[in-house]
Amino acid sequence: MHKKIDTLEHRLGYRFEDKNLIIEALTHKSYKQPYDNERLEFLGDAVLDLVVGEYLFRKFRKSDEGKLSKIRASLVNETGFDKLARALNLGEYILLSNAEENNGGREKPSLLSNAFEAIMGAIYLEAGLEKVQEISIKLIEENHEEISLDSLFRDFKTTLQELTQARFGITPEYKVLASRGPDHKKEFEVGVFIEDKEYARAVGKSKKIAQQEAAKLTVAMLNEES
Repeated sequence: MHKKIDTLEHRLGYRFEDKNLIIEALTHKSYKQPYDNERLEFLGDAVLDLVVGEYLFRKFRKSDEGKLSKIRASLVNETGFDKLARALNLGEYILLSNAEENNGGREKPSLLSNAFEAIMGAIYLEAGLEKVQEISIKLIEENHEEISLDSLFRDFKTTLQELTQARFGITPEYKVLASRGPDHKKEFEVGVFIEDKEYARAVGKSKKIAQQEAAKLTVAMLNEES
């Protein structure tokens, strides 16, 4: 395990002094240890909210609170952290039960997102806010072609509606497939259906954000097919 951790630390650009901390951050509750990564996930979520909030505050100096909140919500969510976790190949390192592994646990967006938050929480405990900021913002900038109001919060629902009306003569339907988490951290999974066929699904901190992300994925799929 320590050899694998070395590879992950290299990808992160950070070496843990306390290896127990990163092992805890990588331990899913199904692994049946006296500890798991849920407490670190809780901490990492709060830290990333602050770090990304400050980053956007400084980057978009003329934007109001409403716009900043929307952009942060489009970055700080399960879909956003799943993307960053995959960039680190985090699924390779998570400690899971055999049952969870056989159930595709290493590819589950919720599990990958939670592990990413836990690792950021662990780095915060050992090295502080600046180190989390350095690592997380670098990952965000590397994994988003553009960070702007337009690119992060473009109205993909309108684009998709125009596309489906032109191609199928109907409008898409959005269905809430699931909701998870406590009230203070609720996330919604939404699917896009065209002619009763599901095209894509996405997760967001609100139904609107999940709809936008699912619409974005569907637009990309339809453009590939054309």
